[in-house]
Amino acid sequence: MDRRLWTADGKGMSVGFFGDYRATRRDERELGEGVWRRAHDRFKRGLDRYHQILESVRDPELRAAAVPVANELAELLPRVRAVCAEAHFRAPSQTQDIPHSTDGYLSDVHRQLSRAGNSMAQTAEALTMARFAAPRAAAAAGPTSLGTAARATSTPGVGSVRRRSGVVEEYVVAAEALMEKQGRARS
Repeated sequence: MDRRLWTADGKGMSVGFFGDYRATRRDERELGEGVWRRAHDRFKRGLDRYHQILESVRDPELRAAAVPVANELAELLPRVRAVCAEAHFRAPSQTQDIPHSTDGYLSDVHRQLSRAGNSMAQTAEALTMARFAAPRAAAAAGPTSLGTAARATSTPGVGSVRRRSGVVEEYVVAAEALMEKQGRARS
């Protein structure tokens, strides 16, 4: 599944076959084939899953609330890639073992990246749950005089999707901070 940056009308642009091939080659060069590549790919798969689910959302209020979250999550991918690339530069990995580091900071970085990837998958799961809850809630509420923006914030499950996406960002920020802290210590 390709990643898309969504617009308000729910349309996005996809990446072609040759772009995917070049991206795979670039990933091998910048991320290796070990733990850093795995951490990046786990995050990317969760993001792709979120976008797959978003494509199937038919409720306009839920879509209006989920699209900004999709964009925020998509903006995290280059940051995750930067952390993984820097970690691979500092301690290349071609195996499934986390490289040794001073004070075990690379284990901590990998842990934060793994948590970010798992939380990304949970965010996609929360969107799935919201997708199934939205039609029942709309039927129970009946016609309303609230505007679309007001209904989008009250759509069931949107709070859970936002909370989980916030947790994803917290883990990415923590991984970045660990890399920055160790980078300053090395200087």
